[in-house]
Amino acid sequence: MKKTINLLAVCGSGTVSSTMVAEKAQEYIESLGFNVQAEELNPQQASERIPSGNYDLVVFTSPIPGTYNIPIINATGLLTGIGEEDVFEKIKEAITE
Repeated sequence: MKKTINLLAVCGSGTVSSTMVAEKAQEYIESLGFNVQAEELNPQQASERIPSGNYDLVVFTSPIPGTYNIPIINATGLLTGIGEEDVFEKIKEAITE
């Protein structure tokens, strides 16, 4: 049975960019053999929801206020294509540790 990664994607509005980032991150994580449950939020919503402990990984294109005990990765490279492989490597490290 595959492990499920609960992914939170965050952008300024919690809609367009976070959806694009979530889709790319989800495809990559699934290629590593995991299931993914993805959700998209804006930074304020994220700062309220992350402490719930319901997420394994956060990827963002807009900074999230606060500090948390789960991996939080700047995923702007998934939007621009610049540094995309670095973002994928950080995601891989975060979910396989």
